[in-house]
Amino acid sequence: DALACRQMSPFLCQLWADLGIPADYATKAARRIQPEARRLVFIGRAADDRKILRLAPRAAKAWREMQDAAAADGVSLLALSAFRSVARQTAIIRRKLAAGQPIEAILRVNAAPGCSEHHTGHALDLGSPNHLKLEATFARTREFRWLKKHAARFGFVLSYPRNNRQGIIY
Repeated sequence: DALACRQMSPFLCQLWADLGIPADYATKAARRIQPEARRLVFIGRAADDRKILRLAPRAAKAWREMQDAAAADGVSLLALSAFRSVARQTAIIRRKLAAGQPIEAILRVNAAPGCSEHHTGHALDLGSPNHLKLEATFARTREFRWLKKHAARFGFVLSYPRNNRQGIIY
């Protein structure tokens, strides 16, 4: 869709075409092009200890405060992922495509490059010591219940609740 492509950078338009992402994806999935963070600070390592995690400074401060408040309540929150560049998002999608996953299935789990909230440096995927993967079963944990009650106080919201209009899995 030429109209949708004109609303994006030529780079993203070509990248999406190369990945098989429809040009009208952002419109149909109610997604916005997200700015990529320019300033990031280290917040630690991912729970799997393989990735270094970074966030925008304000988000990093809010994360530390939320993590401390949770710990004071006996709740252990772990960051599973944080900032993700457009290049990293692209690599994730290319890896899944190479493994034979169809782009439609991938886009139910990962936003298209350019549309991920992780690009902003203000998004976190969270888990707990007993939930180190992004799975819906996390919603049945004490940690998730704590987040539902307290996360907004620190500026965090659940981006993809059940049956969200963006079509991202819960």
